[in-house]
Amino acid sequence: MTHMESAPAVAVSVSESPDMAAYGTSRLHLRDLMGHIAMNLLASGQSLAYGGDLRANGFTDLLFQLLIRYRGHPDHCGEVGVTDYLAWPVHIRMALDEIDEFCAGHGESVRLAFLDRDGSRLEWDRRRAMSPHEPDNGEWESGLSAMRATVCGETVARIAAGGRIEGYKGRMPGVAEEVLLSLEARQPVFLLGGFGGCARGIAEILGLVERKDQSSGGWAESGRFSQYTPDDLRNGLSREDNAILADTPHIDEMVALVWSGVQRSLKQAAAS
Repeated sequence: MTHMESAPAVAVSVSESPDMAAYGTSRLHLRDLMGHIAMNLLASGQSLAYGGDLRANGFTDLLFQLLIRYRGHPDHCGEVGVTDYLAWPVHIRMALDEIDEFCAGHGESVRLAFLDRDGSRLEWDRRRAMSPHEPDNGEWESGLSAMRATVCGETVARIAAGGRIEGYKGRMPGVAEEVLLSLEARQPVFLLGGFGGCARGIAEILGLVERKDQSSGGWAESGRFSQYTPDDLRNGLSREDNAILADTPHIDEMVALVWSGVQRSLKQAAAS
């Protein structure tokens, strides 16, 4: 596992949502989106951060596979990487051989951040000495929130797409909590609503798109987003562009808007 310093990181909050089909999208489209955004941002000098797990064919797996591919890109920069932040309840239930197997399958691309209950980092030697156990509800709630706060503190912008609105672990849906933390931190936020779910629901609350019959709003603590407007996204895009980003089902359009917004917003932040 590598622990080198990295270029400025953009947080990615992407997960499946229950109403993707209503918007003409699927898990395959979501993986395609993740791939295109990751390769574009890596090539432009941004590292990526994701708070996920190590399941086979999951989004963490995809990101590390993309990083292996990116290392063959002519514009490859050694400082650019992908970090997966593993919340306490996510990794403490895993046997060491599961973690070792995942790392062995991804070679030098693997960059894992094991987090303690409070979101602080656990050195690998200390983690190896811990016995796995099944976390209780309290560990899930506090551990996931702590991980999300840590990721927010170590990244400079956030991209959100999809997100379940029921059957989640934690205080509130993961994509919602992650976006809320970034809004509170006044970071650039990109809402891709074409996959429904939490990201679409937040865009509806902010008034970027009209509510539909299959609206994805109304989850726990969704009312906390009513204090924000599209201007609070601070992502370098106009209101019109943010409305397009929140509604378009076209991956090429999403990628182009996100890429230009990330470059513009980070350049503005560096100049201020």
